[in-house]
Amino acid sequence: MGAVPKRRISKARRGRRRAHDSLKTFHLVECPDCGKMKRSHHVCLECGKYNGRQVLPVAEV
Repeated sequence: MGAVPKRRISKARRGRRRAHDSLKTFHLVECPDCGKMKRSHHVCLECGKYNGRQVLPVAEV
């Protein structure tokens, strides 16, 4: 016979355990090249630059 809980886990105990499982919001900073908001330490999706260098090709519209 496997491990079986002796008592039911209360709603409060379950909720305290799950308190840190929610998704966190991204920290956004302004891109120094184009001025759009981007995630810090990530490539800007608007201009394709990271740390002053062109990393992604820019799609012309």
